[in-house]
Amino acid sequence: MNGLYPIFMQLKGRRCVIIGGGSVAQRKLQGLLAAGADEIWVISPSLTPQIVCLASEGKIRWFQREYNDGDLAGASLVFAATNDKRLNAEIAAAADRLRILVNAVDNADKGSFISPSIVRRGDLLLAVTASGASPALSQQIKKELAALYGPEYEEITIVLRRFREKVLNSLHDEQERQSVLKLAAEEAASLKRINIDMDEWLQSLLHRIDRGLT
Repeated sequence: MNGLYPIFMQLKGRRCVIIGGGSVAQRKLQGLLAAGADEIWVISPSLTPQIVCLASEGKIRWFQREYNDGDLAGASLVFAATNDKRLNAEIAAAADRLRILVNAVDNADKGSFISPSIVRRGDLLLAVTASGASPALSQQIKKELAALYGPEYEEITIVLRRFREKVLNSLHDEQERQSVLKLAAEEAASLKRINIDMDEWLQSLLHRIDRGLT
């Protein structure tokens, strides 16, 4: 048992610091941007061309220098992503002393969290990790999940969010609410698309419940 507790963290308004500017740092940066992080600092003497473009577009702040001890102040999340294993361990230890969540990209045991493989479909997030035992296995399962839950699930989650709001405003019995929302999720997932008036859909599901078709 690995002792890890999976969470999804809100990053908007929180400073995320990446130490390093290579391909691994770039992957971590892309994940942060996809999650909506809006205050990203990258500290490295050099960057990949793609990170340079992001810096020039103002999407990140680039500090073109080596890491120093004060770089973690005010951070909520840190990635130690240099090509120097000893420096990554030093950064992880400094973050730990400051009670800042840190990922050491070359040694999961040195950090306080690991980054899972993510399938992102709008509000639907599917995360998988083998806890460092086999990143290849995580990637394989990610591919399977991506095929199973295709791009259409982005629209499905939008519709289900709207429908949930309607149900919460329309139905006062908690058990009835849960039954309707369960059926709605089942129908949306099985049909892969929902193109129906919300009022009609609600009445249809209530009718199914009344007839015992749940």
